[in-house]
Amino acid sequence: MADKFLVYGATGGIGEVLCRRLAADGHALHLAARDTVRLQALADELGATCTAVDVLQPGAVQQAAADAGPSLSGLAYAVGSINLKPFARLTVEDFERDFRLNAAGAALAVQAALPALRAAAGCGSVVLFSSVAAGTGFPMHASIGMAKAAVEGLVRALAAELAPAVRINAIAPSLTDTPLAKSIVGNPRMRESIAAMHPLARLGTPEDIASLAAFLLSAEAGWITGQVFGVDGGRGVVAGK
Repeated sequence: MADKFLVYGATGGIGEVLCRRLAADGHALHLAARDTVRLQALADELGATCTAVDVLQPGAVQQAAADAGPSLSGLAYAVGSINLKPFARLTVEDFERDFRLNAAGAALAVQAALPALRAAAGCGSVVLFSSVAAGTGFPMHASIGMAKAAVEGLVRALAAELAPAVRINAIAPSLTDTPLAKSIVGNPRMRESIAAMHPLARLGTPEDIASLAAFLLSAEAGWITGQVFGVDGGRGVVAGK
């Protein structure tokens, strides 16, 4: 029987590439995303099941987990936000939404799927998404940096609590060329300037991130848990030129 994976944010830049990669490897998928039309089209193409959900709505992740079935080999929560504002302009609503979408949403998604992850043969696996901004300070990143840092704390806490039944890791990308980042990467001058801040002198691609996510979900990563992996062109650890 093929492994089955639940992917949130399945129609996003990274989520869609991850879904296609997992499907190409012969895995069964249950897809979750807000965009009903794109979600159904992708599910039909990949032979997957799906649930249209807004993770900010009460009961949404519980419904997706129930629809995914009683046994899951893994879960990826490829949901996030890019909320860049000067600190003085951030509101309670900004902080709450970023935290709920990135951190609390991830926690609830894992919680809802936990019985299915524990029921799978072998060790269940979870991949969450942080950001280079959680470990490196950037102006105008206070809200999203705080929310993503919470994701990293969640990973370490759950890795301790859920072992050995479930592994959990996170990926911390730098700016990646996805529709979510369109307001930034769509400006050629800004795109070039930010790319030059990375030692590898380019922005990330969805494939850069999804390839590691697929590996972490697989049995090949069976001795890896509680880790946060920077896929950031070196920006998080190497001084800029």
